[in-house]
Parts: sequence; structure tokens; C-alpha cells
Amino acid sequence: MGNSKKQSKIRERITEKQVIDRIMSVIEFLPDIVKDLPANKKERSYWTKLFKNGEPAKHMLEVLREMPAFTYRAPKKPSRAAWLKVFEKHMGPFQFPQMLKRVSATAGFTPVKRKKIKYWRDAFGSGELVQRVRPEESMEYIPNPHRGTTTFQRFQGEEVYPTFITSDTDGPVTFPAKGKIKENPNYIPRTTLTYCRWPWSWFEPQKGKYNWSLIDNSLKAARQAGQTAQMRFQPYSTIDSAPVSPEENYLPKKPFVNVPRWFWKTGAKVADKMIYTANEPNINDPLYIKHFGDFVRAFAKRYDGHPDLESIDVAFGGFWGEGGGNATRKTAQKIAKIYVKSFKKTQLLFMLANLEHFSKLLKKSKNAPGFRSDCIGDLSTSNSPDVPAKLGWNHTFDSYPKEIWGSGFKDAWQKAPVTMETCGNVATWVAEGYDFDIIRREGYRYHTSIFMPKNVFYPESVMEKMKEFDRIIGYRYALRQVLLPLEIKGGSRLSAEFFIDNVGVAPIYRPYKLALRLSQGKKVKIVKFKEDIRTWLPGHKWFKDSIVFPKGFKKGEVKLALGIVNDKDTPKVWFAITEKTDKGWHPLTSVDAL
Repeated sequence: MGNSKKQSKIRERITEKQVIDRIMSVIEFLPDIVKDLPANKKERSYWTKLFKNGEPAKHMLEVLREMPAFTYRAPKKPSRAAWLKVFEKHMGPFQFPQMLKRVSATAGFTPVKRKKIKYWRDAFGSGELVQRVRPEESMEYIPNPHRGTTTFQRFQGEEVYPTFITSDTDGPVTFPAKGKIKENPNYIPRTTLTYCRWPWSWFEPQKGKYNWSLIDNSLKAARQAGQTAQMRFQPYSTIDSAPVSPEENYLPKKPFVNVPRWFWKTGAKVADKMIYTANEPNINDPLYIKHFGDFVRAFAKRYDGHPDLESIDVAFGGFWGEGGGNATRKTAQKIAKIYVKSFKKTQLLFMLANLEHFSKLLKKSKNAPGFRSDCIGDLSTSNSPDVPAKLGWNHTFDSYPKEIWGSGFKDAWQKAPVTMETCGNVATWVAEGYDFDIIRREGYRYHTSIFMPKNVFYPESVMEKMKEFDRIIGYRYALRQVLLPLEIKGGSRLSAEFFIDNVGVAPIYRPYKLALRLSQGKKVKIVKFKEDIRTWLPGHKWFKDSIVFPKGFKKGEVKLALGIVNDKDTPKVWFAITEKTDKGWHPLTSVDAL
């Protein structure tokens, strides 16, 4: 209680009149100390007028009204001795006239008069050679690609699941018609990613005869919705419940999993030990490796490098393609090698729990491996009489740190994306009473680029926290400053210094290029810098780069706009800048062509 009163006294705030009273009191009792002050600054009228000088005076008063010498350390009965005691430590009373000079200069600040700007260059003196551009940072959602929250088994603007129960098996089989992109109801309003997965049997009903329509339509629907698609083809995902005909006497005894039925006809072996009480294939059987491998190769031959395909999960065995089922390490490595050899362009994501099995293979691969993990947000607690209530095993404290560090891929996020998927979803987190601040903190620590929460509605109580999480994960580039010349000759090098601030938690992993668009009337040129934007890790990045300023511009103003473009010079990534053109360029400034 006593300490609280002391703190309250320390935080005392006085009025503007009291500030002037204190100034005049010191001047009165310490005339020898302020003898060198101009006479007008010893008059009350000077300070009264000074503190009417708008914003500069307002900010200075904010300090003076809480300054220790004028509040809790000010003498109750002013006198020479009392004021000397206030200032006696450190610099002594001679700090006071220095302070008054600083107060006078700061509170009395008057901007220099600038000439009227008729031409953009008039803002700078004739002797100036460079200009600094400092754009205003935007805090809004940016529909940037390859990062953020995904929809699941659905596309942007489609309805969320009606309850909090979701399906890994039931990837989209019907597709929305092209139209205006709508917001997602009760979910992250806008995403640039979808996550879809289906069982192998849906794609290859007969050996070597593929049903690619699901993939083609999904990629098309994603593109129309402003998304790219993460995909997984699952070896099997549930129990095959369809009737068995007399001709299908090659099938194993029920229950068996939903691999393609023709697969059993090849003589494929059933696993010795079942995981989910159903007959599963023996993943180590050469026939499984061959036939599932054939499907992986066929998929890659058709879709590797497809512009609307964001990534492929490496699934090789087990329900939903997770955990590996009954596969040995050697078998897992064989199947993983098929993926790595088949997908030369599309990003591959490995299950975090399996990464350590593929260390040698992946470190040799030119396509840096990303990883995906289930159960982000798991803060489950013990319900056992033998373990204290809050000290049970969960993914957050037991699984992720061990797997990330133990796999040898703790720095993998610097080269390839991290996708974190929920086991439940945001609604079940609320139902379980999980701490969302802990969940978000750990999500940032994993350098999450993509978050997949199963397309279940977000309860209103956590909506803003999840929007904030979406805003921070992945990359987000604030442009703090660009240093550019004011004038330049055609054909000479335009040198620029960039100060970028990645306020996200990961870099981008696509080889887009930083570019300037130069325009003068109808004449437009786009020139790319050499800088590799994939090196923009979280935090500050300063670099110097240059381009050749194109010839052909007339003498006079050339407008500059900044963008991050693809190989067709189309802006793909936007900075967190408030201003952007309808074509995705950020207007910066101008230069004078000589």
C-alpha cells in the first residue's frame, strides 16, 4: 500500500500554469545561476506565450508536467536553499539554464519557410543530389501469396464447416463458379492459399488410368479465388465401406483400407500389424513401393511446377499419409526419393516427425525441403491421477522442440516454408480453454509461413487475435527508406540504397525480383535489381543495388514506382505501404532525366 502511494506521487502531473510557476520560482531564487539568460526569458510573459506555440509546445509541456524537479522533488516552500537541494546531485544547478534553453528551442520550434512547389524537384535545393523516400507503413491485411492462413477442402469465400468436425478424406469434388471473390464468413476474411487432399483411390480407379479432373478443377478454382493450392494425395484415409462383389475375391478380409481395389489384385501383401484395426497394405512390400511410386511419378509429370500448385506433402504410408504407417526407415527413404526425383520445381513439404529419416537425402537435394506438422496449438493437459493436471505430454512442449532440433533442420525455415496444421481447430481450442497468447508465441517461434486451421468458424472472442496471427506469420515487408538520386542521364547507372524491415517471422521462398517501373507519359520501362529477396529474413535488411537507367526518356520528370515481380514483370508481392496503384505498383517518387 505504501509503495503504491509512493508510485502515485512519482507519477504526479502538474498544470501548464504550475510549470510556469516553477520556472519563475527558480529564476527568482537563483538569479546568479540564470544571469546569462536573455532578459526576455526571465519574464513570465515569455513562457506564457511560448507554450501557446501549437504542437512543439504541447510535446514539451508533456515532459515538463511530469519532470521530477517540478513535481515530487519540487520544494513545498521555495527558497534558494530548497532549489539548490533539488539540483545538487550530478550536474548541480547549472543544468537549469541549459534546460531552459532547450525548452525554449524545442517549444518555440518554427519550420523553415519553403518555396511554393510548382515542379516536383522544387521541394529540394538546387545543390541537393539525393532524395530519401520514407513511405508510410500500412497495418492492413495484405493479400500476399505463399503465406498466411489457408482454407481447407474449400476455396476463398465458401462456407466454413457447419460444426467443428472436419474431414481429411473429402477433398473438393464440386467447384464454385467464377465470380467476385467474397470474404470467408466467420473465418479469416481473406486468404491466398487453400489446402486440399484426397485418397489415392480417387485418382487412380484403374491401374495407370488417372482421374485428373479433381486436380485440374481445384487448381482452376484456386486461381479464380486468388489462391494457390497446397495438396496431398493420401495412400489411404479411411475404411473401405463399399460392397464386395464375387469377382473381387482377391480383396483382403474386411475391414480393409481404401487403397485402390485393383492394388490388392497385384498380389500386394497385407501388413502383419494393423494400426487402426483395419487391413492395411504392407508399405515395405516392393509392390506397394512400385505402384504408389508410379502414381507419384505420374502426378509430378503432369503438375510439377504448375503455377497454381503451392506445394505437395510427402505422404508415403499410414492413414492420411501421416506417420509412415508400418514403413521401415529404408522404405520411407525409397519413397521419399521418388518424390524428390519427380518434383524438381514444386515445393515439397515433409512431415516434421519424419524429417530425421531423410537427412542425407534432403541435404543433397537442390529443392530445399520445407516441413509441415500437425497439432499446432496443442496445450492438452493430463487427466491422470499419476500426473499433475498441467504437466502432461503435449505437442507444444514435448514434440515440436525435440523434433525441430533433433532432426537437424532447425534452420530449415530460412530456405523453405513451415506449414503448421491444427489437429482440432480454433473452435476446439476455445472449447478446451487453451491460452491463445502461448499458441501465437510458439507459432512465431516456429517461423510459421502457412497456418491451416481446418476451415472451422472462429469464435468471436478470439477473432482479432487470430487476425493478428495471420498478419504476422510468413513475410511482411515494410519499406523504411530508399535513397535515390534526384537526376540521372539515360544509360548511366541509377544507384539505390534500400532499408527493408521484414516485420513477419519468415522470408519469402520464391525467386521474385525487386523492380522499378519508370514512366513518362505513355512510355513505361520496368527494370529489375539483382537483389535476392529470399535473403530478407525477419528484421532489418540494408543493401545497395543499381540498375541501368534506360535511354529514350525526354528531359524532365520520370515517375518511379516499386514492385516485387515475377518473370513476366507482373507485381506479385506487395509491401506494407499505404499507397498502391490498381496494377500493384507502389508509387515512390520521381527523378529528373537529363
